[in-house]
This record gives sequence, C-alpha cells and structure tokens, in this order.
Amino acid sequence: MAFRNIVIESPCKLSYKGGYLVVRKEDEAAKVHLSEITTIVLQTNQVFISAYLLSELAKAKISLVSSDEKHNPIGQYLPLYGAHNTSKRIGEQLEWGEPIKKRVWQRVVRDKIAHQARLLDARASEPEGEMLVRLVDEVRSGDTTNREAHAARIYFRALFGPNFSRDDDVPVNAALNYGYGILLSAVNREIVARGYLTQCGICHRSEFNQFNLSCDLMEPFRPIVDRLVFDNIDGDFTKDDKYLLVDMLNHRVPYRGGSYHVGSVIGLYVQDCLSALNKKLSVDEIEAFDVL
Repeated sequence: MAFRNIVIESPCKLSYKGGYLVVRKEDEAAKVHLSEITTIVLQTNQVFISAYLLSELAKAKISLVSSDEKHNPIGQYLPLYGAHNTSKRIGEQLEWGEPIKKRVWQRVVRDKIAHQARLLDARASEPEGEMLVRLVDEVRSGDTTNREAHAARIYFRALFGPNFSRDDDVPVNAALNYGYGILLSAVNREIVARGYLTQCGICHRSEFNQFNLSCDLMEPFRPIVDRLVFDNIDGDFTKDDKYLLVDMLNHRVPYRGGSYHVGSVIGLYVQDCLSALNKKLSVDEIEAFDVL
C-alpha cells in the first residue's frame, strides 16, 4: 500500500472527524482517512488546524511539517510519546557506549559513501564512483579520518559540476535542502515512534540541534534526494519539483531481495541501527539497501 503524503498549499481549515482528516476550502471539502497518511506538509501559513486533529495526528504517529515564508520545511509536529515504553527506550539510549556508537556510525558512513558511488556510476562519472568505492573500506570506527567529508567533496563536484558548492544560492541547492528536510522529517517520525530521543545522536552532538540522531541515521538516504534532483531539476526549482520530493517516500528501491517504498526502508533501517546500538543485532547485520 502506498501511503499518502498530503501537501497543503492554499488557505484552508484542517479538522478531524470519524477517523478522517477533513480539508475545508471555501465551499468544498475533502477527506482522507488517517490510516492512509504518513506525512502532511503545509506549504502555506494560512492554515487553521483544530486541536482535535493535532491530537489524533499524534496518536496515529503522523508527521506534520510546517514551512516558512519561502515554502521550505522549517518545523515538525511529532507525538510526545511514540511508544508505550518510552522511558525504558530513553534509558537504553542514554546508556549507549562510545564503542558501539562509533561502530554504527562507521556503518552509516560506509553505506552513504557506497550509495554515492552507486549514483555516480549510474548518472555522472564512473572514475569518481570508483574512487568512492575505494573510500568505503577506508572508513574507520567513528570515521576518525573523516572519509565522509572527503567523499562529499568528490561526489558533489562529480555529480553537479566542478564549480558546484553546497554554499551556492542556486536552484539545485534549494531542491537538495528541501528534499533533505522532507527526509529528516521521515527519520524523525521513525525514531520518535520507537520511543527514542532525536536530540541524542551518535556523531552529531550539537547543543543547538534538536535532531542529532535523525541527522545521523538519514545520511545513507541522502543520495535518493540527490538522484531525484539530478534527474529532474533543470533551471528553476518549481512547485512540481517540490511535489516530486514530497512523494519521494513512495518511490521504490531494492531492499531485502524485493522492492520496498523508501518510507518503509527508512523505518526498517532505523530499527536495525537502533537494535545494533542496543546490541541486539550485529552491526554487520544491518540490512543494506540500494538507491536506484
């Protein structure tokens, strides 16, 4: 089943009735059952939301993403308690030792660089893709030699051009940032739904970042956003491009011998990483996935 990612882009009222999200706009109304929804993205600030709906969204663990005046994701509403044993899960999280955190981070970085290499091989430059393949084996526990950053410098220039910089104010970066925002919200949802804190990361540890753990575990999924941007953004970053990135979670990728929705893979990968951090699963048993 393909779950819906609802985009609200015009002034309206959102309410709840009998299991349904109700969208009222002037003289018309539309309904979607909450069981069909994964994420609601507000692309306008002119939306009125009932407290009843917010309560039901939290119970259903549906992510509500708000946007700024430029229509870029800026905030997220998540349930306060994502699992019945949240206190136990948080206790486990606070006891994660440095060795296991470093080993899981090593695996996450290796997966990310492998996916970057795969994308370069398929879309841009095989020589640089081969360079990244060699870098995968160089990633040490905790990525102490910062192979992730070295790979990123090679990767982005090979994919988007030798003069490309992630600091440039260009449509490609706007699209990447938008897609990463949607991806971050999906990882946040999975972490909270399992009773853990997004603030306590394994590598990202900024006191100003509410989503340190999410920023850690989203890394291997970034190339999915990069692929969509590379394939579809030509010139301006349009409304249709935003819809494509919001719908990213419904795209299918190879996983566990089959084809899974990206949203499902995120949930399963996050669970594998959390199980490894709790030493209930070997780091080597974290299931790999593909990005193409």
